[in-house]
Amino acid sequence: MAMIFAKPSMRTRVSFETGFYLLGGHGIYLGPDDIQMGKREETSDIVRVLSRYNDIIMARVFAHQDILDLAKYATVPVINGLTDYNHPCQIMADALTIIEHIGQLEGTKVVYIGDGNNIVHSWLLLDSVIPFHFVCACPKGFEPDQETVKEAQQAGVGKIEITNDPKEAVRGADVVYSDVWASMGQKEEAAKRRQVFQGFQVGV
Repeated sequence: MAMIFAKPSMRTRVSFETGFYLLGGHGIYLGPDDIQMGKREETSDIVRVLSRYNDIIMARVFAHQDILDLAKYATVPVINGLTDYNHPCQIMADALTIIEHIGQLEGTKVVYIGDGNNIVHSWLLLDSVIPFHFVCACPKGFEPDQETVKEAQQAGVGKIEITNDPKEAVRGADVVYSDVWASMGQKEEAAKRRQVFQGFQVGV
């Protein structure tokens, strides 16, 4: 498995490499300076080469278009390890954790507090195929992508709410979920986000 890490991550690397090894495979780490997709070589050329040497490709990238391009030109399966639009592997792992602790995901109320980011988009996409109640509470101006919200709601499978009131959102929650306020690539916004996101914290 070729593991493309345009955006580094300790947890993603360790979990994929260890998991693939335990399944009998071998993971090859390709860091930000090893490939430089679209800079040293075109993405289409890179993925064709990787497809010839590997059985599967996992990529953790910034732009969602990069994962779409990889999937377009690859002749082997491509796993989305993260993009700026969504993070499906994390949500699948989180859903499994909920099932392990509660017994099921169906019918639960999952409340996300924070930025309406790629994590939220993946929860919305999951709620369009599994019936549960998902609430995203975020500051004004930091709501998730409207088209993704609309598509998930129109699927008519789960219940979806987007609100700017975190205290009201957590009433009756089975799971309360959060994420960092400034992700990798947003560090210049960190000071502003610390102000805007006051009150959107999950206390332990």
